[in-house]
Amino acid sequence: MPTFTVTNRSVFAIAGPAMLANVTTPLLGVVATAAIGRLGDSAVLGGVAMAALVFDCLFWLFGFLRMGTVALTAQAYGAGDAGERTAVLARALMTSAAIGLVLIALQVPMAALIFGSMGGSDTVRGAAEHYFFIRLWSAPFALGNYVILGWLVGLARPMLALSIQIAVNVINMALTVLLVLHFDWGISGAALAAVIAEAAGLVIGLAMAWRVLNGRFDLGGASLFDRGKLMRMLAINRDIMIRTAALIAAYLFFTAQGARAGDVALAANAVLHNFTLVGAFFLDGLANAAEQLCGRAYGARDRTAFGRAVKLIAIWGFAFGAGASVLFFLFGSPFIDFMTANADVRRFAHQFMWLAALTPLCGVMAFVFDGVYIGATWARDMRNLMVASFAIYLAVWAATLPLDNAGLWIAILSFFIARGVLQAARYPALAKRPFI
Repeated sequence: MPTFTVTNRSVFAIAGPAMLANVTTPLLGVVATAAIGRLGDSAVLGGVAMAALVFDCLFWLFGFLRMGTVALTAQAYGAGDAGERTAVLARALMTSAAIGLVLIALQVPMAALIFGSMGGSDTVRGAAEHYFFIRLWSAPFALGNYVILGWLVGLARPMLALSIQIAVNVINMALTVLLVLHFDWGISGAALAAVIAEAAGLVIGLAMAWRVLNGRFDLGGASLFDRGKLMRMLAINRDIMIRTAALIAAYLFFTAQGARAGDVALAANAVLHNFTLVGAFFLDGLANAAEQLCGRAYGARDRTAFGRAVKLIAIWGFAFGAGASVLFFLFGSPFIDFMTANADVRRFAHQFMWLAALTPLCGVMAFVFDGVYIGATWARDMRNLMVASFAIYLAVWAATLPLDNAGLWIAILSFFIARGVLQAARYPALAKRPFI
């Protein structure tokens, strides 16, 4: 089987572009918020923000299309199986198209269920639903982009993946400004900008994939619809989806408990949550590297490369996690003051800054081993350990209820730690199994 050497350079060849993509993505939300905010209607802004959150969670739920594609492509790449690399792309694109069309078909009952449960005034809900019904048409394109990005990363072409993400974000931001502010299309313009940008991204991505394949798509029906490989892909995607659903539930639970503590607590936790997001920018990039390198080593049946990839990514993960936590301790206070002018929110956030600053360090092992487990397609174990971690999270929250908001932060930190520790404990047994 083909072998390869894992080095620091190969780690950052994958992680670097992923980190850049993560850093640029929030600019899209800033531009959209600013454009809608210029309309001067707080209810409209609130409605669009609500709908945007729904799409974040909805599309995140189908993140298995990217993660599963990275793993299976990297494994085929490591095994030197050019036909399977192409087949993985085709199967995943068919899956993404099917899911996108089902979401569009179910848009009316979905909107009633989602926005009916989220509350808000009639004006806010009306704005949210208006945005939702237009932007949902981007689902087949957005999910298809997940597949293309995952496939390119799996083939160790992260710069191509980065260029697609940047193109989508730039097109989206430019069209949002043009349609909302110049043509005065309001909510419709913001939603339509997202649809056009995702569609353009998919066209660009397919063109890149065609070029990577040298203009050839030699794939027979027998290979494409191989029952064993189809069932394996579906099982992996199912387990990653359940794992992601548990992760989303943990974040939503955290937000809901903050909201029940009052507007000040909710706002302060939202400001502090940025510490988690910034740390995730770097750690998620390393997780991407783990997915590709471990997947490639797994496909090549190269235990040496696999073990070295895990070791290097863990070392760099702790370096970035510790560095981010130190920066947050040093500069967290001025960051909070910059993010909000409300004296009560500032005062409340400062009390819990030290807990929020620990999130990157506490989350290192979770990010690293998520990437390792995905690359090795140990999806069932990852799913089970995520569910166990979620149970620990709820138990810690219940035990720390008397501590109020401090208890809530201790619970979410415990969730990060539990994920990493449980996966690390399970890793030696899984690593002893035969590869493939």
